[in-house]
Amino acid sequence: MKKLSQLLLLLVLVYANVNAQQSNRILIKNANLIDGTGSATKQNIDILIKNGKIVAIQSGLKDPDAIQIDYKGKTIIPSLISAHIHIGTLKGNAAAAENYTRENILRQLKRYQDYGVNTVLTMGTDRPLIFNGFIDSTQAGLLPGARLYSAGYGFNTPDASPASWMNLLIRPTSVDQVPGQIAELAKVKPTVVKMWVDDHGGKAVKITPEIYKAIISEAHKKGIPVASHLYNLEDARSLTESGLDIMAHSIRDKEIDADLLKKMKEKGVVYIPTLSLDEFAYIYARKPEWVDKPFFKAALEPGVYEMIVSQKYQDQVKNSPDFTRNMNGFKVALINVKKIHDAGILVALGTDSGAFPIRAQGFSEHLELELMVQAGLTPMQAITAATKNAAKVLKIDQAYGTLEKGKMADFIVLSENPEKNIRNTRKIESVWKDGKEVSSGPISK
Repeated sequence: MKKLSQLLLLLVLVYANVNAQQSNRILIKNANLIDGTGSATKQNIDILIKNGKIVAIQSGLKDPDAIQIDYKGKTIIPSLISAHIHIGTLKGNAAAAENYTRENILRQLKRYQDYGVNTVLTMGTDRPLIFNGFIDSTQAGLLPGARLYSAGYGFNTPDASPASWMNLLIRPTSVDQVPGQIAELAKVKPTVVKMWVDDHGGKAVKITPEIYKAIISEAHKKGIPVASHLYNLEDARSLTESGLDIMAHSIRDKEIDADLLKKMKEKGVVYIPTLSLDEFAYIYARKPEWVDKPFFKAALEPGVYEMIVSQKYQDQVKNSPDFTRNMNGFKVALINVKKIHDAGILVALGTDSGAFPIRAQGFSEHLELELMVQAGLTPMQAITAATKNAAKVLKIDQAYGTLEKGKMADFIVLSENPEKNIRNTRKIESVWKDGKEVSSGPISK
């Protein structure tokens, strides 16, 4: 009789679970909620999800047909959006065109998702493979891992022998070439147009103002915003006057002045500081406290950890002629992002992760949050930059970026609240994408 009762109970539970799955209803109970809008944490909140979308957020929700999950003591934040990454070309200790395969891209998109980064914008080093349905499939949730957005093929100066993973960049030699090049680029429907405006400390020829003005003008005719790699204050000033939409890196040679702050605000320029890139440029000369943490190591390609902790590599970084410049650039970048944020200019998260092996995919995004706070932003302001603001850059803020009624249930479940300590974004218990749990984080439990 006892076995029969147990069997009946099991059948009831199975039926209830099947019924809930068929109705696609999930009720999350008693969570602490950071919604991405900048508001303080809401305590003991319930979230009702139907068909992947949030249909109600409040305390005391009930739904007998929903699967119920109790997250008491846990904190939920929107999934992160990284508005400047690179994907597919990295494998092991090197970046190369031959690494750009479907398998490698999916592997890296899954890595981002394990770190709670459910959406990424790759900035200008992509290849034809992703433009025949692959991007659309990731955005539709038909493929595993983060959703992929792309800047297509970026613009740079002519180079007789570019690195293989940058050999498809568009390299105009005259203004007359730009309209046709933009027209060709527009065929792959880039989210933004990316261009490099930097002489890399005097080591390269810089794209001319005439050409980058033409790129901006022609892209705008197609309704495509333009993002620029940059380093110097005066380039940032000229680019702003020329109509640039997104600064894809920090200004690092000088502190920003009131005049440029005013112009950036007036013109609606978005700022993606990529602070982690600048710290990675020098930090391995010593042993950063996070270098042995599993959360960092899980983000690395095979062989990279052994490289960066070796005395040979640490000496190489320390003895580099760029070492002092890189350290000073990082300090200026911290000052500038605070000034820019305080001026009311939109700051969004991006990291340039995946361009080189030392910029760990997934970990970089959490380090970026910490560095924004180090620069003087509050944890909530940093989280908003990584969610709501980055969603605006990708023009997906109608569905993603914040956790509000009517938006998709895209979020991270944390064991501790990052409003108190931004490093708590690393305490991932699960990652949800469009109302489904897709990962338990990057560290095997």
